[in-house]
Amino acid sequence: MRRIQKCATLSFNGKKNGHHGVPATLIPGDGVGPEVIGAAVTVIAASGVRIEWDEQLAGASALKRTGSPVPPALLTSLKRTRIALKGPLETRVGEGYRSINVHLRKTFNLFANLRPTHSFEGVNTRFTGVDLIVVRENTEDLYAGIEHQVTPGVVESIKIITARASTRIARFAFEFARINQRKSVTAIHKANIMKLSDGLFLKCARRMATAYKDIEYNEQIVDAACMRLVTDPASFDVLLLENLYGDIVSDLCAGLVGGLGMVPGANYGDRGAIFEAVHGTAPDIAGKNIANPVAAILSSALLVEYLGHLKAATQIRTAVNDVLRAGRIRTPDLGGKSTTDEVTGAVVKAIKRSA
Repeated sequence: MRRIQKCATLSFNGKKNGHHGVPATLIPGDGVGPEVIGAAVTVIAASGVRIEWDEQLAGASALKRTGSPVPPALLTSLKRTRIALKGPLETRVGEGYRSINVHLRKTFNLFANLRPTHSFEGVNTRFTGVDLIVVRENTEDLYAGIEHQVTPGVVESIKIITARASTRIARFAFEFARINQRKSVTAIHKANIMKLSDGLFLKCARRMATAYKDIEYNEQIVDAACMRLVTDPASFDVLLLENLYGDIVSDLCAGLVGGLGMVPGANYGDRGAIFEAVHGTAPDIAGKNIANPVAAILSSALLVEYLGHLKAATQIRTAVNDVLRAGRIRTPDLGGKSTTDEVTGAVVKAIKRSA
């Protein structure tokens, strides 16, 4: 498995707390969240990385217990640790509180969303050898949530694009590409229609590209890029996108490699990061011990790598790859009959064999 190195601008300066390890916030989440995040914690422990977890509630479970989907204790913990492993959180469609994921990203200025998307041997998909990195701006665009009713039956939602955020995410993408020896960065846009907003995003990306002449720079309109991704994903390397396009395209990319249960996620800022399984809460299978823990486990690999444990991160990814390649243990979403615990146990055994 290819290692996903963090950018130089994202160094973690946390200190170990006595003999307990680095403090980090643990957010189990809603639905299948506690099951898959529990699997990730088990795998981290098996890798030998020591973390002092501060478990906190968020989302629907927090609302039910504390009256708030974002309890003050959660924010206090995140301010102290500046790093978290998070499960999926319930967000109702068209009603209720705003997305907690968006709220946390904006509150802690986690401006860069990273979604590494790789094929696994043993997982039957249309494509093999998929190796994509989606870099998504995380703080503005339509996800700024600025909308209002102009008149009954007419609602206006405002898209915010700034030179500061566009330059910052472009720098992240190019720096990531250089550190990880990637060949190209493709800016995905709709500047043919949104000439000012997406046009500004492109101007910032182009300007940044001049400082990274060792990295090939390309541009593609978002609808054409989606078509190209599902016909020839190998033609892309690192994808650079605004917030909304990034959200959509990253899920599309996950579909190329077996679904959202296979793809890790990370949200980086200058002073912290939140690592998360990118799939939903899957309430229909919650508590049945059949949720796919791979996305959460791979997200934990990103976390331990962020903490500087490169060997442990590689062990985790290699163990996941070995288990999937063997093909004997798979959850139902991958066509198997294994439980969450069985997949977790197999990954743990693979880590111990490699130690």
